[in-house]
Amino acid sequence: MDLGIKGKVAMVAAGSKGIGLATAKMLAEEGCLVSICGRTEETLAQAAVEIGEETRTYVADVGNADDLAWWVDQTIQDLGTPSILVTNTGGPPAGKLGDMTDEQWQAGFENTLMSVIRLTRLVQPKMAEQGWGRIVHVTSYVAKEPSPLLPISSTLRAGLMGLVRLQAAEYGPQGVTVNCVLPGSTMTDRQFHLAEIRSNATGMSPEQVLEESAQAVALRRIADPREIASAIAFLCSEPGGYISGVNLLVDGGLTRGLG
Repeated sequence: MDLGIKGKVAMVAAGSKGIGLATAKMLAEEGCLVSICGRTEETLAQAAVEIGEETRTYVADVGNADDLAWWVDQTIQDLGTPSILVTNTGGPPAGKLGDMTDEQWQAGFENTLMSVIRLTRLVQPKMAEQGWGRIVHVTSYVAKEPSPLLPISSTLRAGLMGLVRLQAAEYGPQGVTVNCVLPGSTMTDRQFHLAEIRSNATGMSPEQVLEESAQAVALRRIADPREIASAIAFLCSEPGGYISGVNLLVDGGLTRGLG
């Protein structure tokens, strides 16, 4: 299927690893001019090799408002006005609810929630001027099925489900769609990190933890990041233009709830 986005400028936050990298690669394959940000030059340079030489990379921390404003300005200067925005970030700290500190909650708030609000606020008006835009927030299945190991993520990502509905309603008249993708267990650095935490708590090996995680999924396997990226890319597409305000689970049947 031709996604109809060749030549469009796409910004992918935290695009140097995992789902962000897979998404940036897929959008580049569809002919987008891709801008990614990440925290280190080294990981960005490695990502650029994978995505393609036309990719522009920028060192920016999604939890820093000034960094985000700079990234948007530089992207416009180097590539043009963004038509696609994929907000993405590393997950907040894992641990028991009672062990989370004020500092961890505040850092999670800045990275997980405020980065979405700030990036959308920076980019959406420029999409409105064009009368066309696609915004996709990458969150997590814990927004619908809270995890005791991920109290900060579960809380903040549940709030993002409400935010996407508000944004979709407000920006729809301007030709801008807004959706969330909620990945389930996916083979990323985050998945391995969580497996190590559970391994230390249970005495199981990380490999056993990963296998147990896979068995909890209806499809009996953990996702490849590209499978999540496929859903994101479709929501960024021309054919996906009538989908807005959706919180889309891409979890292989992991989540059991109806809500």
